[in-house]
Amino acid sequence: VFSKIARAVAGKSKVDDEVLDNLEEVLITSDVGVETTLNIIKRIEERVAKDKYVNTQELNKILREEIAALLTENNTVDSDDFTVPEGKKPYVIMVVGVNGVGKTTTIGKLAYQFKKAGKTVYLGAADTFRAAAVEQLDIWGERVGVPVIKQKMGSDPASVAFDTLSSAVANNADVVIIDTAGRLHN
Repeated sequence: VFSKIARAVAGKSKVDDEVLDNLEEVLITSDVGVETTLNIIKRIEERVAKDKYVNTQELNKILREEIAALLTENNTVDSDDFTVPEGKKPYVIMVVGVNGVGKTTTIGKLAYQFKKAGKTVYLGAADTFRAAAVEQLDIWGERVGVPVIKQKMGSDPASVAFDTLSSAVANNADVVIIDTAGRLHN
């Protein structure tokens, strides 16, 4: 995002409406939500108005500060509260998304948090198509100390999910997290 911003403001000496429009476009095309983007732009406009003159070199610093402030303000979740809904066990989370967004890493972090909260966690390596996907999940399983249910490369992902759930039920696990192959979803 920040390299795109640098290109968008190249040649500009101060933050004006054109720079803010370019910044808004960069944020939205970088998958920052529209509401969040507009909030960031509003906050930057207020700072520019208050400081009277802000050059484009300061924009990255201001942007980082405003994003950090937004994240801090909106962080109302108790990160120690990793409870699962009451009811039938295990609680199943299937993680989906496009390639390269950090699904497997997020699964490792979720598994760590659930385990830290005293939950028994099973991971399912249902991304059977991406080279090294199973190995990546295995590494997270080892780091966190939770079992990873897997099959060979190219196996049916649904059968991996089924095996994971079966193992979790047999062992009275609290949480199952299934890693999936990244695909564009329509």
